[in-house]
Amino acid sequence: MRKAQISRKTTETDIRLELSLDGTGSYRVKSGSGFFDHMLEQLARHARFDLTLDCEGDIEVDMHHSVEDTGICLGEAVAKALGDKKGIRRYGHIVLPMDEALILCAIDLSGRSHLSFSVDFPDEYKVGDLDTELVREFFEAFCRSAAATVHIVKLAGSNIHHIVEGVFKAFARALGEACSLDPAAAGSLPSTKGTLV
Repeated sequence: MRKAQISRKTTETDIRLELSLDGTGSYRVKSGSGFFDHMLEQLARHARFDLTLDCEGDIEVDMHHSVEDTGICLGEAVAKALGDKKGIRRYGHIVLPMDEALILCAIDLSGRSHLSFSVDFPDEYKVGDLDTELVREFFEAFCRSAAATVHIVKLAGSNIHHIVEGVFKAFARALGEACSLDPAAAGSLPSTKGTLV
């Protein structure tokens, strides 16, 4: 079963996360931010992962630690649930429209961490109750802990809600594809090196 449970407790956050890669898109998330919850729900639904998250963070400061540590935990959970990565597609990509916004996302579960985040936001510092600068922080944290290469590019968009939601939906779709099992792979590793590290 491609599942993982992650717990992370620091002086700033206390997080419990459960993930199933072979789910139906069900979720129960509590991050401390209504908008971030909405984005994590989009991630679970569009990747078709089952996701449970309970995060208690120092939100009296701001959401930075909670968002970053959630990214860390989700990346660790994906890496753990993938195991030896045999039989996965490894790559996933999409160009996703969200009304006037258009987002490209491409992912390689290569075992190497890299984020290219070419997304600019309108001159607003928040979307809902979330600082827009934390969107990149979430994906940086995910890439480091999942050892994944992720490219996210905004091709069009002017509405900040549509841009951010498009980013999370595109990431979800590409990640779901990359994590999915390839029937033609017959359980082999998608690399000529013999390892994905």
